[in-house]
Amino acid sequence: MSDGKRQPGAAAVAEPPRPAAGKAAIEAESLTRTYGDFYAVRDVSFSIPRGQIVAFLGPNGAGKSTTMKMLTGVLAPTSGRATIAGVDVQRDRLHAVTKLGYLPENGPLYADMTPRGLLEFFGRARGMTGRMLSDRLDFVVRECNLGEVIGKPVGKLSKGYRQRVGMAQALLHDPEVMIMDEPTAGLDPNQVEHVRALLRTLAKTKTILLSTHILREVKAVAERVIVVAQGRLVHDGPVSSLGETEQAMEDRFHALTCV
Repeated sequence: MSDGKRQPGAAAVAEPPRPAAGKAAIEAESLTRTYGDFYAVRDVSFSIPRGQIVAFLGPNGAGKSTTMKMLTGVLAPTSGRATIAGVDVQRDRLHAVTKLGYLPENGPLYADMTPRGLLEFFGRARGMTGRMLSDRLDFVVRECNLGEVIGKPVGKLSKGYRQRVGMAQALLHDPEVMIMDEPTAGLDPNQVEHVRALLRTLAKTKTILLSTHILREVKAVAERVIVVAQGRLVHDGPVSSLGETEQAMEDRFHALTCV
C-alpha cells in the first residue's frame, strides 16, 4: 500500500482564485486521515465558493470518498478541519447537516419502504411537517422523476431508480450545499442528461461537490475540477485546465494520477 507521499516529478498544484473571506460554502483545511501508518488522505485543503459546481476526481483508492466523509462529518479527520456554509463540521455537526445534502455512493435505503414512505420518514427526522413536508416531497418526486415508482418497495426498484431516491432524500430539506458521490451511477443516458440539467439548475442557488469517474460528465456540468491521487491534492483549477477535448482530459488525468 502507498503511504500517500508524492513521488518525484509529480505535477504541481494549480491554485484557483480564492473566494472572498466568509464566502466559502465548503472549506477543507489540511484534512488528514490515517489508519495506523497509512495515510488515506494527507493535508488536503481547498475552498469552494457559493454557487459553484466542482468535480472531484481521482483513481480508485485516491481518497475521494474518505475526504467526502470528513466533509460531511461521517468520518472524523485525524487532523485538519472542515466547514459547511461556515459551520465547523466536527464542533457542530447537527447544525452543519441542516445545511448539507449528502448522496453517498450506494447509500443506505430501506428496502421494504416505498420512496414516499422513505422520504416522509427522512423529512420528519429533519423536523419537517405539514405543508412544508408535502411541498418539498412533491418537488423532489417531480425533479427526480419518481412518480412512476413512488408506491413500490425500494428493494424492487432498479439501481437507477434507487439512485434517484437517494438524490431525492439529499434534496428534500433544500440544503445550501450538496456533496454527491457518483450521482449518475446506474442511470441510463436519458436519466444522466436529466440529472445534469438538474445539477445545473441547482447550482444557481446551491454549491455542489460531486465525485465522478466520467470526464464527459465533468465537462458537461462542472466549472472547476479538483484531482486527488494517493491521498494528496494534485490539481485544482478550471475544467479547461485539464484540456479542451475528452482525450486531452484523459491524458492530463493520467499524467496527474500516475505518480
